[in-house]
Amino acid sequence: QVQLVESGGGLVQAGGSLRLSCAASGFTFSTYAMGWFRQAPGKEREFVSLISRSGGDTLYADSVKGRFTISRDNAKNTVYLQMNSLKPEDTAVYHCAANASPTLSRLGRRYEYWGQGTQVTVSS
Repeated sequence: QVQLVESGGGLVQAGGSLRLSCAASGFTFSTYAMGWFRQAPGKEREFVSLISRSGGDTLYADSVKGRFTISRDNAKNTVYLQMNSLKPEDTAVYHCAANASPTLSRLGRRYEYWGQGTQVTVSS
């Protein structure tokens, strides 16, 4: 069955870094665009970043641009999110998601598969 399993979250001080990973199985990873979304307590889920099937195109939310980097390794069926210069407002559960459409989208409803998420907590 389809699985997306995130890892790499944790507690970090402001200004620190974390690298999230999302391991995919049960579908043809290289034919899906991948996205990262996050949801903080009491807030709606928000788009963070996405990467195209080949990895040639990426997109970032304005709030993380210049600090976060998304990448993927299709041989390992894994997508990554390198997060630098973390801020307390980055605290959230981070989810990866898979989108089969050739059209890149920031909209969560366009994504067919979702992981359970990994908690990122940034202390001030």
